[in-house]
Amino acid sequence: MHELILGGGRSGKSRCAEARAAAWLQTPGHSAALIATALPGDDEMRQRIARHRADRALRVPALQTQEEALALPAALLEASAPQRMVVVDCLTLWLTQRLMPIQGPGLDDEAWQTQQALLCSALRHAAGPVVMVSNEIGMGVTPLGREVRRYLDALGALHQAVAVCCARVTLMVAGIEVRVKG
Repeated sequence: MHELILGGGRSGKSRCAEARAAAWLQTPGHSAALIATALPGDDEMRQRIARHRADRALRVPALQTQEEALALPAALLEASAPQRMVVVDCLTLWLTQRLMPIQGPGLDDEAWQTQQALLCSALRHAAGPVVMVSNEIGMGVTPLGREVRRYLDALGALHQAVAVCCARVTLMVAGIEVRVKG
């Protein structure tokens, strides 16, 4: 079963996804892989990534981590297997890398739509369960900047497309799971 876990910053999304992986790993013969989408663009982000790695290693030592900031659909298909759960953390950073990369131009709308379709196709064809984590940032005021509005629109559309492919959608609020679907 696929799941999308949404929530605000520091709402417990990643910890919830890790708990899903830890529970999955309790069954003999099961494995779990995490696809991390963050890129270390500055010192603070490098420290964040290092902290996440260390925390994950303590909480779920058997969770194998692969870092892939751009080719997420291909990485998801490659990592997926019937007895392996794949955790993607997170869609928000993947979208950022695709639309507003640290270096070079971002994807135009048509190229982004292709990437979104590829991700949904990979999700539908995944051989085992997939848990995707993403930030829900569309619950506030509309941003003033055109680029930020484009990003917000793209993230909302991505969440809707992924939610269609997931049997379960969970919203994290202050570390508490709120079932939205499933």
